[in-house]
Amino acid sequence: MSGVDTGQRIRRVTWVGFVANMLLAALKISAGWLGGSRAVLADGVHSLSDGATDVAILVGSRFWLAPADENHPHGHRRLETLVTLGIGLFLAVVAGGIVVDAVGALREPGGTSPEPIAAIAAAVSILVKESLYRWTAREGRRVRSTALVANAWHHRSDAFSSLPALISVVAAIVMPRWAFVDFVGALVISAFVLHSAWIIVAPAVAQLIDRGAGSEVETQLQTIAESTTGVHNTHALRTRYLGGGLAVDLHVRVDGACSVREGHDIAHDVRRRLEESEHDVVDVVVHIEPS
Repeated sequence: MSGVDTGQRIRRVTWVGFVANMLLAALKISAGWLGGSRAVLADGVHSLSDGATDVAILVGSRFWLAPADENHPHGHRRLETLVTLGIGLFLAVVAGGIVVDAVGALREPGGTSPEPIAAIAAAVSILVKESLYRWTAREGRRVRSTALVANAWHHRSDAFSSLPALISVVAAIVMPRWAFVDFVGALVISAFVLHSAWIIVAPAVAQLIDRGAGSEVETQLQTIAESTTGVHNTHALRTRYLGGGLAVDLHVRVDGACSVREGHDIAHDVRRRLEESEHDVVDVVVHIEPS
């Protein structure tokens, strides 16, 4: 899939998510306010934060999919990692804000039970956001975009956060003495959001510090290279991520009596086979050595 096609698919998926997030945010914030539910109101703010990350992807994808240039010979894929990291950190901030608001509400005397409209909004959000997660994650894996997959997890964290909101609101409605449960639900929501933030941030940080693909993937890449005609064996294989893609360099041993042209052709075949593998290899450096 070309960079243009990938960019169009990423932006199309993100636009759909953005519109859905804005509608759900308006629904839950209104229902939380009118229905007197702190949990649903916090959930609405979470949906609003989804919209902010959608904007980050819509803007950022135009840059990280740009072709390599003189100042960026390896392309601009690290920008995708930075956007992914930003999404995760933004989620963590949202989680902190929900905690502060819920703790403050718990300290307030009294409290009234929320209205059914809050529960309805939470139920609608669960259905819509889980559907968005499944679709966005599938498209993200298809185009191999870490930012799009991260945004999918943002959708799922919103679906997860709506579940305790729904439970706490229903509990508070059924048992008015338990009105405080609504505030506890907001705290549970913050835990889900924080967990989603960790799932997003950890891989992004690993990519920024040039962590390799792992022994299993590297073994598969080595097997592909060594099955190439003319290759005796390989060693010193190294990997690192460039956004959602993988950069590989390795040493390849060939017949010491082969010509420069033959060695070049073998290196070309190794590069082609690695780039055509399932691991989204975007850059390969092959060092030819005599066996």
